Amino acid sequence: MSEDVQSWIKDQVTTNDVVLFMKGTKEFPQCGFSGRVSQILNFLGVPYQDINVLTDDGIRDGIKAYTNWPTIPQLYVKGEFIGGADIVSEMFQSGELQKVFADKGVPTSKAA
Repeated sequence: MSEDVQSWIKDQVTTNDVVLFMKGTKEFPQCGFSGRVSQILNFLGVPYQDINVLTDDGIRDGIKAYTNWPTIPQLYVKGEFIGGADIVSEMFQSGELQKVFADKGVPTSKAA
């Protein structure tokens, strides 16, 4: 894996409070799993950086290597890998995701 790609990914997850590596964009998700996580973030009113892995195979493969997690989407909050679609959905339904945002000082438009 290219060190440049890994360095770029690290920069993205550490300089943005919330980052979603996804297939497509937040305006136009191109897979159901990416769309589900995007909908959750939008519902909570969380500002986030979306990164479309379909535009660059290096990023698509690089993000999987970065976390040793085989699937997309991948959600990061304040540099910490949270999980993919199933984990994020479960955390949202239990209220745990909202707590993560509150604990890390990430603003939302919905109360935790």
